[in-house]
Amino acid sequence: MYDYDVLVVGSANVDLVIGVERRPGAGETVLGSDLAVHPGGKGANQAVAAARLGARTALLARVGDDANGRLLLESQRNAGVDTAGVLVGGAPTGVALITVDPSGDNSIVVSPGANGRLTPEDVRAAGPLFRASRVVSTQLEIPLESVVEVVRQLPPGTRFVVNPSPPQPLPAEVLAACDPLIVNEHEARVILGGGAVGDDPADWVRELLASGPASVVVTLGSEGALVASAEGEVARVAPVKVDAVDTTGAGDSFTAALAWKLGAGASLAEAAAYAARVGAVAVTRQGAQESFPTAEEVEAL
Repeated sequence: MYDYDVLVVGSANVDLVIGVERRPGAGETVLGSDLAVHPGGKGANQAVAAARLGARTALLARVGDDANGRLLLESQRNAGVDTAGVLVGGAPTGVALITVDPSGDNSIVVSPGANGRLTPEDVRAAGPLFRASRVVSTQLEIPLESVVEVVRQLPPGTRFVVNPSPPQPLPAEVLAACDPLIVNEHEARVILGGGAVGDDPADWVRELLASGPASVVVTLGSEGALVASAEGEVARVAPVKVDAVDTTGAGDSFTAALAWKLGAGASLAEAAAYAARVGAVAVTRQGAQESFPTAEEVEAL
């Protein structure tokens, strides 16, 4: 019996968000909206998204001993996330600087802060959390060596979900543990080495599977998603049409929903279709964590 449906190992940032008519070019200054401060970070986002959907969720992360860290811990607890694994101190809390244009698209610069101090030793010390979790999900806003240590701490039978964002090449040991590896077009190209990759998502899926993961999900924005497993399952997931307001955190809500549904026994295609609906609700609202829906809101879509 597992205590947690999902354990998220990853980053916790405060998001500083400004709306802009257009992004500045080199050397240019543009005026934006009033500054909005939101709890964020890919790890913290995923944990809140999973908990909002009803998953029993824990977070392993590091924040600073500062006001931003306290804001993040409060947000997690309010969503129902178990924060026993959140470490405090070592550096200031991470910060993400986000600009959002009128179409809802965003650009993000991250100062990792305490996220960069989540060490392999911290991961090893969290062994009881891993043994209590059905699914473990992570991203790349923490040190890569800590992600490798997550793989080494996975108990038999625990499913490992990775969204390699921000993207960088992954060691074979990490790729082989992914079930699934979740990427968008940019992330797929980085994982596969860039220029040699063609334009057909079906080719990306085949090449990604050949690199070691047990399954792959390629998100395609307005085109939906493509899912495939090493056993031969291939399926196209239809997009959910909505009017996007802010895409911040949408990918995190997708990953969290997918991880939860897979742990609950759904097929890869079923989990991805549900995750697409979760992400669709999230983009119709401002912000990251405050935009994530409950299960009831997803059903009402």
